[in-house]
Amino acid sequence: MKSTIPMKLLMAASALFAAGAVMAKYPDRPVTMIVPFPPGGVTDTVARPIADALGKDLGQPVVVENKAGAGGAIGVGAAARAKPDGYTIMLMLSSISILPEADRILGREPAYDTSDFKAIARITADPTVLVVRADAPWKTAKDFIDYARQSPGKIDYGSSGIYGSMHVPMAMLTNATGIKMTHVPYTGAGPAVAALLGGQVDAISTGPSSVLQHIKAGTLRPLAHWGDKPLATLPDVPSLESLGYNAKFVQWSGIFVPGQVPQEIVDTLRESARRVANDPDVKAKVLGAGSPIEYLDTPEFQAYWDADDKVLRRAVQDIGKVE
Repeated sequence: MKSTIPMKLLMAASALFAAGAVMAKYPDRPVTMIVPFPPGGVTDTVARPIADALGKDLGQPVVVENKAGAGGAIGVGAAARAKPDGYTIMLMLSSISILPEADRILGREPAYDTSDFKAIARITADPTVLVVRADAPWKTAKDFIDYARQSPGKIDYGSSGIYGSMHVPMAMLTNATGIKMTHVPYTGAGPAVAALLGGQVDAISTGPSSVLQHIKAGTLRPLAHWGDKPLATLPDVPSLESLGYNAKFVQWSGIFVPGQVPQEIVDTLRESARRVANDPDVKAKVLGAGSPIEYLDTPEFQAYWDADDKVLRRAVQDIGKVE
């Protein structure tokens, strides 16, 4: 039977249906937040309360997916290749700038480049902390450095991987002091902390959030930090700079999306991140995990990242090729 509906009306209805599908309010289904490290590390402890709060603000669950390996490069590479529809976001550390430069030094094709991403918001910005077990013989950073100087290579330190955000600050310290230590890379901050607690390594440099509970429990001892002002969570711990050592490093965390994500989705995430970062309950949860929120909105975060990117790439170049 021949349709009595005019073709023009059918075409108009189809166009309206298609437009409605395209213009469906974002997000209309769960969002995945890639964390490029194992559970228990700095990124993970920040990501979980932020993801929970973003989910409530956006009206759809934001599910953390840990994609560990290669110092974070596997997870970051996966985020870079994700469909740019806003349903895959990433919470990553400052090592996002380190890993591509490290690949180039090692003669490898980088898994991604920083230009593959758009910055949404900086969430935290903590200097890393030099931590040893509470039963270690070193009571101060000077004790630690003096021993390392007298016993080259005897101190083993753990990290989240070669050139990662736990390796680079320790390399900065060795360059500043002339000491030699043995680097033992793990797959993330969580395993490195576990190795320190278990006695497999003697020290680590990591963000306060991954060790604060152990410091409070009396199983780990902080000796110094890589910042230039007192830490909110560890106000009595001195900076290396104040002790006369030229070593600074900030392990910040930020939210990113693939570079081709439409601007309207970027704006939605940006506004949501702003509300979440300024929520008193969220601030308290993130601080309770060990890191105060140090929020920067998209333009300020991008400028900060651009400047830090230059510093970190130079630090990797100073380390050179690591076999």
